[in-house]
Amino acid sequence: MSFFAVLFALILEQARPLARGNWVHVGFRGWARWASRNLDTGKPHHGWIAWTAAVAVPALVTLLVHWLLLRVSVLLAFAWSVAILYVTLGFRQFSHYFTDIRDALDDGDEATARELLAQWRNVDASELPRSEIVRHVIEYSVLAAHRHVFGVLGWFSVLAALGLGPAGAVLYRMSEFVARYWVHKSKFPGEGASPALQGVATRAWGMIDFVPARATALGFAVVGSFEDAIDSWRHYTQRFAANAPAASENRNDGVILAATSGAVNVRLGGEALKAAVPADVALQGFPAGEPEADDRASTESTPGRAPEVSHLRSIVGLVWRSVVLWMALLALLTLARLLG
Repeated sequence: MSFFAVLFALILEQARPLARGNWVHVGFRGWARWASRNLDTGKPHHGWIAWTAAVAVPALVTLLVHWLLLRVSVLLAFAWSVAILYVTLGFRQFSHYFTDIRDALDDGDEATARELLAQWRNVDASELPRSEIVRHVIEYSVLAAHRHVFGVLGWFSVLAALGLGPAGAVLYRMSEFVARYWVHKSKFPGEGASPALQGVATRAWGMIDFVPARATALGFAVVGSFEDAIDSWRHYTQRFAANAPAASENRNDGVILAATSGAVNVRLGGEALKAAVPADVALQGFPAGEPEADDRASTESTPGRAPEVSHLRSIVGLVWRSVVLWMALLALLTLARLLG
């Protein structure tokens, strides 16, 4: 049933994407804020308590609802899985920025492309040349695709196979969200989490994303240039982690970016954008629109061709081929389970 739940959720998300500031995501954001305000004392062990409340409790509630619905009807439990995946998984939570920037570059409107990139990532992109706009769009897009699609898909599939329903999707997305949200809110006086809680959230996110990041990189290698992707993964991952503020998380991101670089033969890395603190952050779901905790300091570039607009189409193809690959594998596992 996992395959059909993911398929239905993706179709529903493409047909009717969640609106910005919907009540589900506002509720999760409020829950993360409550956990940091009431359970964060600045000590690491209390940080783990706050993280557990913010991340594990919603996942546990999701699991309990799944089990209760399963006792009533399999169809109700299936509908619950689709609903949870609908709010945690999907391209439309970030893809409109990618599409608009690509269209602007196709039209030669670099000013609009810079403005859209600045809105998407809350950065100063006013001085970026065309190739750097493309490079940053590629990097942010593949990481967003991993966090909104492949990582969610991986955790959902594994825990669902163990009878835990859609709890894995909530665990993954909430873990990523609080690690980013608490760091971001710390830039506002009286709003942020303590350094101890930020460190706990970052370490937990690095552990939770360790296997999914490598699965995503492997998928990119399989559907792209396999030998080049693996070679880049082996030799250039560390370049993305140099001088990073969140090393464990950035190593995971580096694996994905290095594999992407080799898979489509594009040069990535280099001088990263410096995140700016926005006056007002509008969160879209588990957003891709806040400053990331993984904004990199100065790093070296990987080998490959200079980023061009044509690479954006290559990235779209790479991501969709990966989706087909993992959906095919999930379909085979679902079929084997039904036949077994």
